[in-house]
Amino acid sequence: MWAEECVFYQIYPLGFCGAPYENDGIQTHKILKVKDWIEHFKRLNIGAIYFSPLFESDTHGYNARDLKKIDVRLGTNEDFKQVCDALHEAGIRVMLDGVFNHVGRGFFAFKDVLQNRENSRYKDWFHINFGGNSCYNDGLYYEGWEGNYDLVKLNLYNPEVVDYLFDAVRFWVDEFGIDGLRLDVAYCLDRGFINRLRNFTNGLKDEFYLIGEMIHGNYNDLVRDDMLHSATNYECYKGLYSSFNCMNMFELMHSLMRQFGEDGQGIYRGKHLLSFVDNHDVTRIASILTNEKHLPLLYGALMGMPGIPCIYYGSEWGAKGEKSQGDPALRPCFDTYVENELTDWVSRLSAIRSKEKILA
Repeated sequence: MWAEECVFYQIYPLGFCGAPYENDGIQTHKILKVKDWIEHFKRLNIGAIYFSPLFESDTHGYNARDLKKIDVRLGTNEDFKQVCDALHEAGIRVMLDGVFNHVGRGFFAFKDVLQNRENSRYKDWFHINFGGNSCYNDGLYYEGWEGNYDLVKLNLYNPEVVDYLFDAVRFWVDEFGIDGLRLDVAYCLDRGFINRLRNFTNGLKDEFYLIGEMIHGNYNDLVRDDMLHSATNYECYKGLYSSFNCMNMFELMHSLMRQFGEDGQGIYRGKHLLSFVDNHDVTRIASILTNEKHLPLLYGALMGMPGIPCIYYGSEWGAKGEKSQGDPALRPCFDTYVENELTDWVSRLSAIRSKEKILA
């Protein structure tokens, strides 16, 4: 499939566009900035852009209010359609973040529950206990994602919820022509839901691609012919930087042999996991490496190992950012892209990775 033969590029839109952290309700058209970077994407031989959440949300995108409306801090649906059309015209596919485990407190259905309580037609869209209370003193208890109560967990066993989410996906394909989804916290999602999503998207668009966020566990649980095409390879992410930092390739070699080796070792042999050296949730690679001179070697390993390589915006020129300084430090706004020696090197590597089918 197309995703297995190209290099991905991840953008966190709210940070990339310099949007305020809190949703201030002020309409902008900042998402059009992506069009100004298309020549840079082409120079890097990028085959697909993966956009982190960009639908209307309370703050950081993962607490959605409306799954059919581009966040007002970024632009309008018409703006994003322009972006998608321009990317497609340049031969670049579009993948969105499907946040289906939870929504924000500003989500229309949850607001209705807070207002109408037991009389709300949406009360079964969530995991509600009207005899409890929340940290927001709502006078009711609800389940949040991993104890984060700004992230209201959806009830994926409710057919109405599933229908709502599938309708949103169909809308994204019809409106923007998207080519795939990265499923947020896929390891939390009901397996039956993922199976239904795979069957639904199979009939929605040819070669529609599903990648799941899996931080731990056996990727084979979800990366199967009836579920996801791929998953995030956090095991090798750890092996990549720590092997260079300790100047011993054993950890990376062990992970690669365990995942893809011959003689029965490769438990993921034949599968295409999403490989990365950093993303919007972890310290940037230029900040975590003991020796920055190893950056070209690290990207060489990324582009040469099995899997689908993904570059996080700004890291191709060595941008820094520490997780200890908070998520906004990992998700900055750059006035423009930088093309330096590292960018040139990443561009050469991605050209080889994209053209030489043996590497895919």
